[in-house]
Amino acid sequence: MIKITNLNKYYKNGDSELHALKNINLKVEKGEFIAIMGSSGSGKSTFMNILGCLDKDFQGIYVLDTINVEKIVEEKISRIRNQKIGFVFQAFNLLQNLTALENVELPLIYSGIKSKERIEIATNILEKVGLEKRLHHRPNELSGGQKQRVAIARAVVNEPAIILADEPTGNLDSSSEEEIMKLFIELNEKGATVIIVSHEPEIAKYCKRIIVFKDGEIISDGEPN
Repeated sequence: MIKITNLNKYYKNGDSELHALKNINLKVEKGEFIAIMGSSGSGKSTFMNILGCLDKDFQGIYVLDTINVEKIVEEKISRIRNQKIGFVFQAFNLLQNLTALENVELPLIYSGIKSKERIEIATNILEKVGLEKRLHHRPNELSGGQKQRVAIARAVVNEPAIILADEPTGNLDSSSEEEIMKLFIELNEKGATVIIVSHEPEIAKYCKRIIVFKDGEIISDGEPN
């Protein structure tokens, strides 16, 4: 699913240079459930941006589902993100003037799917995450946990090869956090490859593999204790 070879990332600041990621080598198999952890400044968010094809300015090789990301021309990168990657963000990133159903339909619009089929697919996904009674509610009419469920439904509606979640429970109370993590487990059990970036140690107990970053390097990679 993912193969990273000798990946390095540098940031330039005037005459100085920050080595943000240092010789990262990593393989992710289809169907894994991984947490990427580390303190602020450890490199995990930088790595997340590269995994999500949001940043192509790196050295090394990144192969995503047989595609060499470094060699993708810019005009094709948004299509790759839409088809291969489902994003879930801490801030939900829902459009406030759209209903839950309309928010989930957005990736399908970009994929060229016609209206009737879009509505059917988006409705089905929202039912699977327990929001069948909230289809026509806008984000300001939903709880934090419900907003994140909409965001997850939107992330998986195109059946992407990989789900990337960036601090997906950071804005949620403990009850909603547990509900969202159980939903990720269900998606993983149905075959989705899930990678969660978090600095919260309690997230680790839900995952099958923990990768820890420190100072731009992977310092541990294995099953949770």
